[in-house]
Amino acid sequence: MLAAQQFGEALNDLSYDFYSGVPCSFLKYLINYAINEQDFVMAANEGDAVAICSGAYLGGRKPVFLCQNSGLANAVSPLTSLTHTFKIPVLGFVSLRGEEGLHDEPQHELMGQITGELLATMRIPHAILSTDFDEALQQLKEADAHIEQGESYFFIVKKGTFGKVALKEQSEIEDRGVTYREYEQKSESPVRLTMLSAVKSYADDNALVLATTGLTGRELYELGDTANQLYMVGSMGCISSIALGLAIARPDKKVIAIDGDGALLMRLGTMATLGYYAPGNLYHLLLDNTAHESTGAQFTVSSHVDFLEMAKATKYHNVFALNNEQTLQDSLQEWGTIGGLTFAYCKTSLGVKDNLGRPSVTPVEVKSRFMQHIKSE
Repeated sequence: MLAAQQFGEALNDLSYDFYSGVPCSFLKYLINYAINEQDFVMAANEGDAVAICSGAYLGGRKPVFLCQNSGLANAVSPLTSLTHTFKIPVLGFVSLRGEEGLHDEPQHELMGQITGELLATMRIPHAILSTDFDEALQQLKEADAHIEQGESYFFIVKKGTFGKVALKEQSEIEDRGVTYREYEQKSESPVRLTMLSAVKSYADDNALVLATTGLTGRELYELGDTANQLYMVGSMGCISSIALGLAIARPDKKVIAIDGDGALLMRLGTMATLGYYAPGNLYHLLLDNTAHESTGAQFTVSSHVDFLEMAKATKYHNVFALNNEQTLQDSLQEWGTIGGLTFAYCKTSLGVKDNLGRPSVTPVEVKSRFMQHIKSE
């Protein structure tokens, strides 16, 4: 059995000081250590946790992802189309529920048989974590070598691997009011491109901008490619979680996450996580055209969702109902002055620029220069 406190300190010695995940009883003592001693973000699901870790990595931290193997399936999308595509390395610990010969709940049986195979299929190097501390420490150093080379590495953790760490009493999150402002809606909604132009005019000198996958990132690139912009590909719905990890990792930077209705609907639980941790340097902008425009403008169900009420319910500091690019600029200026986790919402109309191109820079190049921009500022 490993002393979880001692093992956590070994992780800290290698600069792993940021954690996100979803609990499992096999990992509870390592999770307790992380909550007690490090930055830990309790994610709504495992895919969000991978994205949160990815954002922390962009901000210069070395993140650790924790999950039960049954939840590993929730993380497949970001592990294959985010961390792999952008070459964002994450150190993972996944429990081995349903291990052969171990009496466990029936829902773990299949995943217990295929956990290693699933990691191998995703081309993630992995090993079963030893219960001998010296051997585990050597394994950890080998894993860190993979991370330093830009490659994720996972440990499979069997029952009884970690010794007890008591969870310290957690301070209550203070209840807070929400500032709400609604601008009179216009008869015509703006197109996404004009709203992105307003973000860009503010952010070029003031903030880091993360654009959700699809047309949003392509249009932002078309408006002018700069090092402070990250264009998401794949992992639809993860942009706000990435922004959360980045905002926590770098509280000295202003972070703007540009979301779409289809994307946000995929991972609505993220809003609760953002509202709980509430980084004051994060501005979450939702441009809602009620459609999956990049795939043919099929409808989303956003017309039956009140995102503004959701933002209020999850306790964003500021909630703004916008109507055009000018009110977007005004809200950005206000946020830049007063701070506070901010949700801004605007109905937009369909419409895409003719002959819209795609970024000529690769995701890895975008990531690398984005990180260099953060370091050099």
